[in-house]
Amino acid sequence: MPNPKRKHSRARRDKRRANWKLSPLDISICPECNQPKLPHRVCPSCGSYKGRIVVRLKEKTEE
Repeated sequence: MPNPKRKHSRARRDKRRANWKLSPLDISICPECNQPKLPHRVCPSCGSYKGRIVVRLKEKTEE
């Protein structure tokens, strides 16, 4: 099996790894409260998913 004759430089190695960046998250709008949320997940601000309340959130109490 052939072996490399020379070591690849750091620049050549890093050019190959240049496209390993994170993609931005997709954000959708909750139809109930119009707050941003991740798609296919319960809304963190109102607790609804697909038009119904799935999680009951605690009311914020002011003291």
